[in-house]
Amino acid sequence: MKVGTDGVLLGAWADVSSAHSILDIGTGTGLIALMVAQRSEAKITALEIDVEASQQAQENVDRSPWNNRIEVMNQSLQEFALCSRKYDRIISNPPYFNQSLKSPKEGRTMARHTDLLSYEDLLRGVVSLLDEHGVFSVILPYQEKETFIALSERYGLHPLRIMKVLPTPTSTPKRFMAEFSFVSTSCVESEMVIESEGRHQYSEAYKQLTEEFYISM
Repeated sequence: MKVGTDGVLLGAWADVSSAHSILDIGTGTGLIALMVAQRSEAKITALEIDVEASQQAQENVDRSPWNNRIEVMNQSLQEFALCSRKYDRIISNPPYFNQSLKSPKEGRTMARHTDLLSYEDLLRGVVSLLDEHGVFSVILPYQEKETFIALSERYGLHPLRIMKVLPTPTSTPKRFMAEFSFVSTSCVESEMVIESEGRHQYSEAYKQLTEEFYISM
């Protein structure tokens, strides 16, 4: 799996200030886990169901400066949620294609489709594993925003921050990022444009958010 903008955005945006323990659900090859390790002093569990992806994540972690703080686990969330661990931050760039054409590559299908991790499965796992004062961060297609927030509320998770993400100033939102907690409070909403002037001409807001993770922009 290639490094994607979704993962970069979430890894840079998620609030990991003062985090002691972080769970990255569906880590893929470890991008978000490595990003939040760079941004915090927390112990991190990187959970990945696909064998090959988890092996690549482990290789990437082993070669990083943060290998003593990241544990890669090849396991489904449904199985992992049976453990008694609690995390003060949970982050996920989950599968989100519900009814689209499947890829012939099984690993890519698992990463992109909700067959093995529905939104309800994800939220049940988060509720089981999140500390009572913890924060859950996620990125999803914008068209899923109202559905996912309503479902989260049913599981007792209330939005703290929501950012809608636009590819260009004139395009419609394609993604939204959101953070949830068990505490109901006023939600802060904002938006970000990724490319301001043309292909790979990034906006100042995107540069400020992500520049410490790029060699050049």
